[in-house]
This record gives sequence, structure tokens and C-alpha cells, in this order.
Amino acid sequence: MVSSPKVTFRMDENIKEQFEAILHDLGMNLTTGFNVFARAVIRHGGFPFEISQVSYRNPYNMERIRHSLQQLDDGNVIVKTAEELGLDDEEDD
Repeated sequence: MVSSPKVTFRMDENIKEQFEAILHDLGMNLTTGFNVFARAVIRHGGFPFEISQVSYRNPYNMERIRHSLQQLDDGNVIVKTAEELGLDDEEDD
């Protein structure tokens, strides 16, 4: 019989709740979800997805988003059509 050792670790409560909700929708509990993940890591010889520091939530982008939202709140908005932006899909005849 294969041994099943107990593994304990800490996780942010909000992340755990979201993770459990998705697993529930997939018909799994937390234990099954982690076992699936562990097997995928073994099968891939690493994470089964890319791990990167590149994120849209870096300080530069977050500041640009805040700035853009402030401009929107202040009414500093320029409206242009797709044609004015050169995005018109129609071909010239």
C-alpha cells in the first residue's frame, strides 16, 4: 500500500477560497487539486506554466493606469473614430 503523508502549509485565505471554488467547479477538492498540480510538475520537470517577473502590475504600468483614470475622471478624453486612428478595416477601391 502506498503511503500518503500529510502535508501542511500556509496560504492566503482569499487565494485558498478562490482556488477551492475553481476546484469545486471542476469536481475536485483541495487535496486532489494539489495532487494534480504535483503530478503536472513531475511530468513537465518543472512548473507546467511559465513563471516570470514580467507583469502588467509593475509600478510603471500601475502609475500609467492611475494617470489615465484620473484623466478620464477629469474629462480629459479625446474621442476618435477607428478611421481617424487608421484602424478602418475597409479597403480602398
